[in-house]
Amino acid sequence: MIKVGVVGLGAMGQHHARLYSQAKCQLVGVADIDQQRSAEIAKKYNVTSFADYKELIGKVDAVSIAVPTSLHHVVAMDFLKNGVHCLVEKPISLTLKEAQEMILLADQNHINLAIGHIECFNPAVVKLKEVIDSGSLGKILIISTRRVGPSAPRIKDVGIVVDSATHDIGVIRYLLNNEPINVFSRVGNLRNGKEDHAIIVLSFFGATACIEVNWFTPHKVRTLVATGSEGIAYLDYITQEVKICKDSKEELLNISKVEPLKVEIDDFLQSILERKSPRVDGRVGWKILKVALESSKNDLCDLSKMKASWEEILINKQSDI
Repeated sequence: MIKVGVVGLGAMGQHHARLYSQAKCQLVGVADIDQQRSAEIAKKYNVTSFADYKELIGKVDAVSIAVPTSLHHVVAMDFLKNGVHCLVEKPISLTLKEAQEMILLADQNHINLAIGHIECFNPAVVKLKEVIDSGSLGKILIISTRRVGPSAPRIKDVGIVVDSATHDIGVIRYLLNNEPINVFSRVGNLRNGKEDHAIIVLSFFGATACIEVNWFTPHKVRTLVATGSEGIAYLDYITQEVKICKDSKEELLNISKVEPLKVEIDDFLQSILERKSPRVDGRVGWKILKVALESSKNDLCDLSKMKASWEEILINKQSDI
């Protein structure tokens, strides 16, 4: 049985601990800089609380890392160099260089590095992917997403593009099974240290995607609309619903609802048991981060001409991305 630990017990980490306690694995312990918080979670699931996350090394086979983004790299590297499989909350890291180092170390030690782009495990997204791949919507022309809501004071080290738009960047490339060729964005900062609202336009071969994110809308909205030449699909991430409209007819698809994080964790554990790559691995995380970082600028960027492709990084092991 896989022995697992959780580092970081905030908004997401607490749910990692909960789901591991229910999964086919052994939750060994949890760690958080807030020792009282760590002790409370540890008591709840009858595991050990560690004051220092490094105390988990040697006691676990795998770990979830749900600390602030600025700490993803340093914490993950400590586990990766000791042969511990890692599920790192999205985004993979603050910089492409950090992400590269994490991926190459995981490769070197033959261990799994999964990135927590949770919406790619949302049953509604998976169902829409099936619809698109079946061709029933025809050629996908436009994908439009809205991820808006009140401010998130707990997010301090990254702006809304890296924190929130990465969800939709990941989903769109998953649905289209392709990478964007250029990005145009308009971002702004009204109340936070970093950008707090943005409109991002991604161009793909034959399709265009528009992503809206902000921390000002008083209520939470998480939606996606996919327009095809033969029909249109409306997706709600929160309710896990997909409605298809074709020829003046509407159909609400039958979807087996399940907590996306549970699917993500099950995929991570299964990838370790079967010695295969997780569905969203470090390479995918790197590609999403690349688009997000370019989207954080008020600029037009030709992604196809960026100086370092992923293939070049693997071959040359560049450190100056």
